[in-house]
Amino acid sequence: MPTTIRLRVRATPRARSTDLRRRADGSLAARVTAPPTDGRANRALIRLLAEILDVPRRDIRIERGKTVRDKRIAVATDDPSALRAAVNCLESTG
Repeated sequence: MPTTIRLRVRATPRARSTDLRRRADGSLAARVTAPPTDGRANRALIRLLAEILDVPRRDIRIERGKTVRDKRIAVATDDPSALRAAVNCLESTG
């Protein structure tokens, strides 16, 4: 039975590069090059999270914040300790 891990993510659309880092408060800072129109930035964010956290895109959903920068992301996983370890291994922003 999958466990749901919730992440707080501050998304920045139209960035120069795509990047995911851990913030000092424990949340994540994501930069995506996609614009925030027609859900493109949200789709790019989900692709980025899936790639870095090594989970299928179908297991990631935006629970809150589809139209704002601060989001709550739910990630379903069979291995929550591996997911937490992947988040903890992210480079810190400060």
